[in-house]
Amino acid sequence: MENKLYGKVKNWLREAIERGDFRPGERIPSEHALMTRFGVSRSTIRQAISELVLEGWLYRVQGSGTYVARPKFRQTLSRLTSFTEDMRLLGLTPKARLLECVREPATAKVAEALGLSPGAEVIRIERLRFADDEPMALNISILPYHLVPGLEEEDLESSSLYEILERRHGLLLARAEQTLEPALADPHTAELLGVAVGAPLLLVEGVVFLKNGVPVEWVRILYRGDRYRFHIVAVR
Repeated sequence: MENKLYGKVKNWLREAIERGDFRPGERIPSEHALMTRFGVSRSTIRQAISELVLEGWLYRVQGSGTYVARPKFRQTLSRLTSFTEDMRLLGLTPKARLLECVREPATAKVAEALGLSPGAEVIRIERLRFADDEPMALNISILPYHLVPGLEEEDLESSSLYEILERRHGLLLARAEQTLEPALADPHTAELLGVAVGAPLLLVEGVVFLKNGVPVEWVRILYRGDRYRFHIVAVR
């Protein structure tokens, strides 16, 4: 019975947020008020709220209460765009912090994905991506070095990687084959993204191809699950 009541509380809160009854930054009713409204235990209310926090609908402020979170960014998977382009389209200021940029031998997995010989030289770029100074995603890009000589000398914090590839290296990007799956934040990722250990993330992994069919980038991106939702267009 408690499980059904917890679902009722959760659905009521989520629908109220969707209707605009509670707006971003507004505090929701207290646990006591919700217990009185629904006639349930405190543990039932806390379970409903905790799940909405994990799903990105709410956030807690120590000693103050629980508030409505900002809407999630909508990311479309039907077209190939860079993080920089996506943020600009949303009217936000994209930024990046370069965590690592190294030339190294390709692992077996990356070599296979990029059609390279095992141990071929690649360049690995790890960046923390921001929107209006808020950390949004942890981005790892690995590219065959022979296609992008001197890439490590480029400004990889202020410039879009895709713009650099197209304008400065003459590489015409065409498509990507990617997978999307849930993940949980480990301590290192949680610290970078400013979320709790075990917080839900969205993992996108795949390969970007040039117009001539040559694979140019193996990419792995961990997006904050509380700030992103993905939009998929399927046509028959």
